Amino acid sequence: MYFKTIPWSWRELVSMLVLVLVLVPFFIEFLLANFLLDLFQNDLYSGTLIGFIMSITFMLAIYFIVLRPEHLKWNEVGFNRFQGSYWKNIIGWTILLIVISILMIIVMDIVGVGTENSKTESVQSQLTPINFMIGFISAAMISPIYEEILYRGFLYRWLRSKWGLKPGLFLSSFIFMIVHIPTYNVLPVTFVSGLLFAWTYEKTKSVLPGMIIHGTFNAIAMILTSLG
Repeated sequence: MYFKTIPWSWRELVSMLVLVLVLVPFFIEFLLANFLLDLFQNDLYSGTLIGFIMSITFMLAIYFIVLRPEHLKWNEVGFNRFQGSYWKNIIGWTILLIVISILMIIVMDIVGVGTENSKTESVQSQLTPINFMIGFISAAMISPIYEEILYRGFLYRWLRSKWGLKPGLFLSSFIFMIVHIPTYNVLPVTFVSGLLFAWTYEKTKSVLPGMIIHGTFNAIAMILTSLG
């Protein structure tokens, strides 16, 4: 019943999609990002601050648009406990995601698509303990929390309830992928990871496993980036 009924209408979905696909990209990721980049002259610092601002924006939007009007609690967007036996699945999915990502990167290198981006280059060119911690906290802690609550807890559940399992998986993962534009080099990995995170939510009714896998994967990627 959890995925077959939802307490929301089209109004909440449209409001969140306008925020995710229009307002945040223009006002935060474009206008504010350019201002912060000019201010800091550092992609890592400006990008991390933008990520922090986006996390606050999306969490407030979830609360004031999705939860508060219907007097709902955070468990409605997947903030639930999961069975301890699922930990072995979390480990397995994490390993699988790493393997798939490595294979995708190899294929992308073969066809001539690079896997570098401005934040990666910033970390590598100015590798200091403080820079590493800033990037690590952003990638492994902040992003997984708000992204799993937004894209799986709300978006996947909404789409899943309306159109079923497969459309829910693919549509939510597609939206999750396109919001990562213009980092085109990671879009295939982003789409696959979106499918995996949504599937763990489907099986547990909790976004916590997705957060754990997401955070672990990003942490490993961040460590490998710093070593590269």
